[in-house]
Amino acid sequence: MPLGGPGFDTPLNPGGYVWWYLDATSDDGRHGLTLIAFIGSVFSPYYARARRRGPADPADHVALNCALYGTGPNRWTMTERGRGALQRNATRLQIGPSALQWDRGVLEVTLDELAVPWPGRVRGRLRVEPSTVIEGGPFTLDAAGAHRWQPIAPRARVSLHLDAPALHWSGEGYLDTNWGDTPLEESFSRWHWSRCALPDGNSQVRYDVHRLDGSTMSLNMKVGRDGQLNHEPPGPTLALPRTRWRLARETRGEARLLQTWEDGPFYARSLLSVQHRGQAMRAVHESLSLDRFAAPWVQALLPFRMPRRAG
Repeated sequence: MPLGGPGFDTPLNPGGYVWWYLDATSDDGRHGLTLIAFIGSVFSPYYARARRRGPADPADHVALNCALYGTGPNRWTMTERGRGALQRNATRLQIGPSALQWDRGVLEVTLDELAVPWPGRVRGRLRVEPSTVIEGGPFTLDAAGAHRWQPIAPRARVSLHLDAPALHWSGEGYLDTNWGDTPLEESFSRWHWSRCALPDGNSQVRYDVHRLDGSTMSLNMKVGRDGQLNHEPPGPTLALPRTRWRLARETRGEARLLQTWEDGPFYARSLLSVQHRGQAMRAVHESLSLDRFAAPWVQALLPFRMPRRAG
């Protein structure tokens, strides 16, 4: 998949999902962004309701989540749409008015989304040029093999050019994809993930998964400039400060919380300062609680951040 692109035509079973994830931080450290394109939106209350009624078509629950963080205007978009808004082949994915296009090793993103809960537009372009394309994977996250994760570009140069809000910057980024056959909450209780671009041109990616059956999986991967993987011992667990929603966060090794980008009842995205050979580096980190996500009170809150449009 990495050598041929992100594989936007990944086949899906009823009740399944696939998403493509991108994050980036600006070179000056003032801005950050994440972008996630979903087919079978795993956090959608509408998709969960459809699955309870029987086999559900993931193509009828698509969304593009874009979040802007930092000193400029912050925005959050995640409008869910039906199958009529989806068009895709191996190199192009269109969800409503926004699209992702893979062309000769470069990802071009066209954005035209409405922010929630405070109205505002996110309109413009995003260019992702992988610096490293990974050799290896995909990685199975659960014992049954129903959930897979594939880093595509552990580091990339990202250029953002938005008209609304007016925002232009460049920085270091990361690109991967996850896909599976069953809902996340049926296999996992929580996970913690982070990625860091190292000063020697290498990258480090950590993934700690806690499954519902009580088993765990820890990955600590050093990715070279040539895309080769080196698996290293995970290292000791470090507890990070809980969020305002009292969500537990943890990582590995030496780290310090710099900023909480996203603070939700079941999900947190953060910027960390991590130590590498005595030098402080920035790392993007996420903590996800599927136990929290499945709670009825959280399900009742989700439509306020994830509106659905017909078609």
